[in-house]
Amino acid sequence: MKVLLDECVTRKLKQDFQGHEVYTIEEAGMKGLKNGELLRLASEQYDLFVTVDQNLTFQQNLQSLKISVLILAAKKNTYGALKPLMPKALEALKIINPGEVIFIGVL
Repeated sequence: MKVLLDECVTRKLKQDFQGHEVYTIEEAGMKGLKNGELLRLASEQYDLFVTVDQNLTFQQNLQSLKISVLILAAKKNTYGALKPLMPKALEALKIINPGEVIFIGVL
């Protein structure tokens, strides 16, 4: 699966998506884009968008896009806080469909 990590997700998390092709927003050349434009462009090239922005589902119509969204919800956006969510996140990748959003963590 081709995965794009949002700017607010630590790049250290790349190593935890073993078996997947993972890029940061900066590596993808999309740094500074607003969510709407970012998601539209990302949906043309990536299968999954990973973010910690829990408001994303209220701000964007994600069902109209071809990209899946995984929202990691932790008290902090640090690697130490997000890493424990990765086993459930990797399981979610097996069942997530385009246009679907899955929350992992505490809402």
